[in-house]
Amino acid sequence: MSIKGRACIVGAYEHPTRHAPDKSVAQLHAECARGALEDAGLSKDDIDGYFCSGDAPGLGPLSMIDYMDLRVRHVDSTDIGGSSYLALVSHAAQAIALGKCNIALITLAGRPRSSGMATGTAPRAGNPDQPDLEWERPYGPATANLYAMAAKRHMHEFGTTNEQLAWVKVAASHHAQYNPQAMLRDVVTVDQVLESPMVADPLHRLDCCVISDGGGALLVARPEIARELKRPVIQLLGAGEAVKGQMSGDVDLTYTGARWSGAAAFAEAGVTPADIQYASIYDSFTITVLLQLEDLGFCKKGEGGRFVMDGNLISGVGKLPFNTDGGGLCNNHPANRGGITKIIEAVRQLRGEAHPAVQVPGCTLALAQGTGGSIGTRHGSTTLILERV
Repeated sequence: MSIKGRACIVGAYEHPTRHAPDKSVAQLHAECARGALEDAGLSKDDIDGYFCSGDAPGLGPLSMIDYMDLRVRHVDSTDIGGSSYLALVSHAAQAIALGKCNIALITLAGRPRSSGMATGTAPRAGNPDQPDLEWERPYGPATANLYAMAAKRHMHEFGTTNEQLAWVKVAASHHAQYNPQAMLRDVVTVDQVLESPMVADPLHRLDCCVISDGGGALLVARPEIARELKRPVIQLLGAGEAVKGQMSGDVDLTYTGARWSGAAAFAEAGVTPADIQYASIYDSFTITVLLQLEDLGFCKKGEGGRFVMDGNLISGVGKLPFNTDGGGLCNNHPANRGGITKIIEAVRQLRGEAHPAVQVPGCTLALAQGTGGSIGTRHGSTTLILERV
């Protein structure tokens, strides 16, 4: 079912904390929900659909619906890693179009920083029933290593350089300096990225995202409801979802599932990459951004390194402003499914509510892209295209 024009984002909230040792994950979910409701001018009694992913504690939606005392008639708990929350926005729009609910609440929260999680450098234990684990666990794969493999392959195939990857971090840092909540607010140079400690060759420490506590929430509603609220109307134009794995041995680390999710979203929306004025791109690592920019069609395959150079991603300087909150590389990454922050910043840009120093003038069309899992093994990809009307 097409979601084009069938639902709108009416509430958006990002939790200001980056370190919450005194709060539970459930409490963070609830505080994010309250923030989104206040942003929209709605109450919890207006909610009749609830959506979350694997970051939700206990029994997921069952636990959170009870904890927040919601009365809902539609529930979804899709889990495809960092792309989950973009997929959940699409699923909420589909549910609204089908009459399953009128106002959907979507919440994310996590405490990896307070829990001391080495989310990128420690081998993941995984579920012993995971069908691929017995073949991969002997090699002790860690997230950073798996992304480093993709970076190395891209360098081998296309001549991409460490300096080019570093420009992604430089752009994020230029934006983060204006975000008082960002974990890393200092503007960095290419040399500083390259001089930071090596984590997994060729990725340095500053090529990797931060680890934070926090969360966010969104409210998706019928267009008629959106028009009645005192907020700019941000409608969903298109969405695409994809999963890329080992493909029965046909492994190619030079592209991601964004190749398919992006094409589907653009086709549904009826727009092209050239029409996009702002892009929120999932940035677990600098290579993650470069690959997705290529796969979404902002540049040709193999040209991502040249595309991101010389500040091309910096608002007011380059042709494609990205992650104007500082993104996961500088602002926050509150859970392994942190893609909700990509949607929140896209909403800010479309509302004209980003920081004046990074606000894209007259922004009416934005893209949000999420990648979850590992581009070195298997991952989900979701693309959303949003419009201010």
